[in-house]
Amino acid sequence: MEERITRLEVKLSFAEDLLDELNHTVYRQQQQIEALQKHVRALTEQVRAGAGGGGGSGEPRDLREEIPPHY
Repeated sequence: MEERITRLEVKLSFAEDLLDELNHTVYRQQQQIEALQKHVRALTEQVRAGAGGGGGSGEPRDLREEIPPHY
């Protein structure tokens, strides 16, 4: 009976360690998600503001019409 309790305590210890590791992983991933969401919002605002070289006209650009920089 004593050995069985010891094995259960060891398993519980490993399970607690794994749970802590998973919690840290989820926390880091949430931080990354929030940073990426912030970045996407900033890029969306840049596109809406016309900060992409479109002249600020708000009209869609046809990239086939633009001359590559090496010409």
